[in-house]
Amino acid sequence: QVTVVESGGGLVQPGGSLRLSCVASGNIVLARVAWLRQAPGQARELVASISRDGLTNYADSVKGRFTISRDDVYNTVYLQMSALKPEDTAVYTCNVYKDPTRDYWGRGTQVTVAS
Repeated sequence: QVTVVESGGGLVQPGGSLRLSCVASGNIVLARVAWLRQAPGQARELVASISRDGLTNYADSVKGRFTISRDDVYNTVYLQMSALKPEDTAVYTCNVYKDPTRDYWGRGTQVTVAS
């Protein structure tokens, strides 16, 4: 069993930046890791993902503003968020996926973008 813990959320003004961290208790070398978010009353959406080979994918709404990266030595994936907008406000959750039997989720971290 792998435990996934997110951190780095908080309150930030529009145009500001935050860096989220996703730390796994186990090895993530062979895992695809994704950040997803869910705003109140809305469906959860994929924000960004990074494959075990380092290939990245982003939602159109965050391209050019968010960057996902991984450090397999420390079993950590980061989401650098810049030029934040109020519509980025959501609970951000990390998913570590190896296969259908090894699919792990964190509890999420709140990001609020407001003046």
